[in-house]
Order: sequence, then structure tokens, then C-alpha cells
Amino acid sequence: MKCSSLEEVRANIDRIDDSIIKLIAERAEYVRQAAAFKKDESDVKAPDRVKAVLERVGEKARNYGAPPNIAVTVYKNMIEGFISLEMDKFSSGGHKP
Repeated sequence: MKCSSLEEVRANIDRIDDSIIKLIAERAEYVRQAAAFKKDESDVKAPDRVKAVLERVGEKARNYGAPPNIAVTVYKNMIEGFISLEMDKFSSGGHKP
């Protein structure tokens, strides 16, 4: 969508940011639930899964016309944060059904 002012551009960015944050919150809930299904810390860290997610993100970014390097960097940081969140949940006994 073509914007006619900087204010309109910023309003659209703010709208998108709101959607992204809601999706991060939803993703966080699933990450918290995932701890219940994991047996140990290596299951939490899941390097093969991380690699697969990052590859998929890079491919999707290319398909959607987003800069893959930005998408992959964002996801690396997000995954690192979610692993930390899940490790906290796992360590506190949240991994038990």
C-alpha cells in the first residue's frame, strides 16, 4: 500500500508491530507448553530444530520478498530468548505434565 505521508507510514508500521507482538505472545505460550514434552536440556536446546527453523525462515523471507538476513537474524535472537524462557520453565519443574 502506497502511503502519502510519513505519519501514514509510521501508523502502518505501528499497526504491524502490534500484530508482531501479539504473534510473539502466542508463540511464547506454545514454547511454554513445549517444555512439558521435553525430557532434558538437549531437548530444550534442540539444535537440529533451530537449524531447520532458520532455514525455513530464510526461504519464506525470500518467497515473501523480505530481506532473508534480517528475518534470520530476528529469528536467531527470538529463538535464543525463547530457549532461555523454556529453560527457565524446564528448570523450575514446568516440564512435568
